[in-house]
Amino acid sequence: MYREDSSRYKKFSRRAMILGGGQIALFGLLAGRMYQLQVLESSRYKMLADENRINLRLLSPPRGRIMDRFGVPLATNKENYRVLLIAERTRDVKQTLEALGRLISISEHEHRRILREIRKRRSFVPVTVQENLDWRKVSRIEVNAPDLPGIVIDVGQSREYPLGAESAHLLGYVASVSEKDKVRDKSSDPLLELPGFRIGKSGIEKQQDLRLRGKAGNSQLEVNALGRVIRELARQEGQPGDDVMLTVDLGIQNLAVAKLRDKKSAAAVVMDVNSGGIIALASVPGYDPDAFNTGLTRKQWREITRDPYAPLTNKAVSGLYAPGSTFKMIVAMAALEHGVVTPEQKVFCRGHVELGNARFHCWKKHGHGWVDLNGALQQSCDTYFYEISKRVGIDKISEMGRRFGLGRVTGIDLPNERGGLMPTSAWKKKRLGVPWQKGETLVAGIGQGFVLTTPLQLAVMTSRLASGKAIKPRLIHGVVSGGVTHPVDIPDAQDIKISPELRQLVMDGMNAVSNTQRGTAYRARIKEPGFELAGKTGTAQVKRISKRERETRVLKNKERPWKDRDHALFVAYAPVENPRYAISVVVEHGGGGSKVAAPIARDILHETLKRDPSGYRKRDDVVGDKEKDRKA
Repeated sequence: MYREDSSRYKKFSRRAMILGGGQIALFGLLAGRMYQLQVLESSRYKMLADENRINLRLLSPPRGRIMDRFGVPLATNKENYRVLLIAERTRDVKQTLEALGRLISISEHEHRRILREIRKRRSFVPVTVQENLDWRKVSRIEVNAPDLPGIVIDVGQSREYPLGAESAHLLGYVASVSEKDKVRDKSSDPLLELPGFRIGKSGIEKQQDLRLRGKAGNSQLEVNALGRVIRELARQEGQPGDDVMLTVDLGIQNLAVAKLRDKKSAAAVVMDVNSGGIIALASVPGYDPDAFNTGLTRKQWREITRDPYAPLTNKAVSGLYAPGSTFKMIVAMAALEHGVVTPEQKVFCRGHVELGNARFHCWKKHGHGWVDLNGALQQSCDTYFYEISKRVGIDKISEMGRRFGLGRVTGIDLPNERGGLMPTSAWKKKRLGVPWQKGETLVAGIGQGFVLTTPLQLAVMTSRLASGKAIKPRLIHGVVSGGVTHPVDIPDAQDIKISPELRQLVMDGMNAVSNTQRGTAYRARIKEPGFELAGKTGTAQVKRISKRERETRVLKNKERPWKDRDHALFVAYAPVENPRYAISVVVEHGGGGSKVAAPIARDILHETLKRDPSGYRKRDDVVGDKEKDRKA
């Protein structure tokens, strides 16, 4: 009996020890796991808990301003009053919207969009009803706030363009970020994910978008398990975008637009011949850039895209035009450089030339008689340039054109620039599969046929002619960052590889165009001493004149439908004695260059000189210096 009890006790003790050991091991594991969680990995789990409790939200920074060369704002920011709807604060969303609709206009499309967003979001998340409310609407809503449960007025920032359509092609516009924008953007900027964030879509706004955009700020918000905001724990404001200063003079820009406004479709470019700075770049008609910021209706978009005058096209950099007689300086320099003509050599103009069985007409029906280089430029004799272009050939003419900035993009700080065309015999063979014809050289010799240029290229051509330098156009004058202005470095332009004496011969011809009585632009000269301009008129045909019309009567421009009228062109530089500025003006279907484009260019160029007296010296001073040099 005793032995049995002893055996049972030993078994019980052994089992108790095993059980106790198991319990100790289990508690040891639990203690070890607790130590691991609470001590070794405490920071990790604290971070996970904070991420559930703290919501980090990006804050959009103020967009940088765009200013002219004197600091006058061209694109700024304004307060954007928005009306929001918080669904959980109203018993009946539809009833609230109906009440709000009696105070401000809410379209059926907006109504459906609001209800759709409310169904997608949590009830405490605000939904935007309308943006860019004026103060009258805001006041009306605030006065009726007790009858509008769930309606809240919020204040943000929105882009504003004080000049409206007058600066649209230069500045461009901002609009909401699309999926394509996110794919194209290489900066991986988290701001692009912000609802309602806007980026530059055109003009300087697009070209300088990264500078203007700024850096995002953030706000740390404490939220509950449902995501409702309880309070703001911390806030770090974003870094505002840099201000961009342009080379543009607002006064000249406004004048250029005003001079072109009634011409249906036209462009003008004013350029500093020494630095390449663009003083004015105008294209009409324009469009309202604010409409793209606030959002275009379908009707507005249809009206803009179907407008026959193409208001969305920046004609100064994207419009392609036959340069007409403004191209004759290039032909003259090519012929002189290759020795196929001398300045004194004369060509007889009887009103036309014949090549094979084709007849090429001069603009003056009965001809100009005997003309030399200066007289041919002065009177814009087509026959003279038919002859010298035939002698020099298209390839050498095109090479000279490219030397003066034609036939390729200039690289200006604007998107969608087009390069134009300086045709060659090889280009035609490759592009069209047929050889170049001599008759096509004659047509190109007066700036017609395959030759295509932009108004900006014509301004660059004239600047290079006046300065003798390979000037490149630029729009950025400086950047203001953190209150400090950083001017843009201007690299020294290389000399154009052409004889100064040869270049002066062509410039003398341009002077004769504007300042001698037989010149085609004499009536559009600047009469004030010291301000004289040297220019070249151009009239580019858009419709071929038939043989029958020449035998009967050629209709005048004003007698033709608008689309059949000639393009009017004019290029010039001033002052003659000490060139400072160049200008090009193109008026689509405007008629004669001397009657339409030249007076516009004269008025703009004259005002440009008067606004910048430090950029030139009076003629008496220049003549006096030359006399001193001669005596020395």
